[in-house]
Amino acid sequence: MERRKFLKKSSLTTAGLLSAPILASNKTENKGENTPLLTETRKPIAICTWNFANATAKAWEVLSNKGNALDAVEQGVMVEEANENNKTVGIGGRPDRDGNVTLDACIMDKDGNCGSVVYLQNIVHPVSVARKVMEDTPHIILAGKGAEQFAYEKGFKKTDLLTESTRKQYEEWKKKSKYETIINIENHDTIGMLAIDENGDIAGACTTSGMAYKVAGRVGDSPIIGAGLYVDNEVGGATATGVGEEVIRTVGSFLIVELMRQGKSPQEACEEGVKRIMKKNKGRKDFQIGFLAINKQGETGGYCVHPGFTYREYSEQGHKNRQVSSFYQKG
Repeated sequence: MERRKFLKKSSLTTAGLLSAPILASNKTENKGENTPLLTETRKPIAICTWNFANATAKAWEVLSNKGNALDAVEQGVMVEEANENNKTVGIGGRPDRDGNVTLDACIMDKDGNCGSVVYLQNIVHPVSVARKVMEDTPHIILAGKGAEQFAYEKGFKKTDLLTESTRKQYEEWKKKSKYETIINIENHDTIGMLAIDENGDIAGACTTSGMAYKVAGRVGDSPIIGAGLYVDNEVGGATATGVGEEVIRTVGSFLIVELMRQGKSPQEACEEGVKRIMKKNKGRKDFQIGFLAINKQGETGGYCVHPGFTYREYSEQGHKNRQVSSFYQKG
């Protein structure tokens, strides 16, 4: 009897779901502080970790001119790779403890194709090298000197990435040589970007100079497909920022996309991603993680460990910097 009642109730529920609008399945009760409730699909749209307004503006320029999502995310993050004032991405990024600026980046398109470079030196735009790896080789990841030589063969110019400003900071750091994870935007170490073009196709890119004064050879989550970035054109995309080691342990971006596949909103999926990490780090407060996600309908969401993480969003509804809620609250 109880089983029959359950089946009957389930059938009625299913019938009700089938008669509801398709977008209703993407609406949830918990939307985060500033996440919009969608009534229609939003495209095109570009989002990125942190308040990199110039990056999303460039991505929107591509998208609004009927460009594709892959070009948008590449050109968007290139803005910060070329920004010498950004101490955690590209030229001007803080070096490792041996004084070398080493860059990591990856890119992923609507078909699941992806490319990555790790521990790349002397090249301003690692994301573009990653795209060349994806498009011009049978491989996904190139590392170190091999990646650098490949870049030169593809026409990239050799550039000293250590600026006068970061050189002075490095010399000052050497006086104590203390390694610590600073929990704020000055050491967030990543710009991750996701975009949907007018065709509804999704792409993503992620680029970084990594943790300041890291052990030489250290690679975080940013260039690792499934950790720092993941895109599934049927579902959505996700990217991460913060202490990469913790994101790698949970394959964070892949996890969030899979949670969205199961029916969670981007906001719910990001919250679950952070909670999975914190479950393995009970009581720890000495690191920051931020997740950012978008689903196929253009609904966005973000969540972090400590307050302060934001993401920038550009769509026909405007250009906004969105605050996100956090696992640990202020105070």
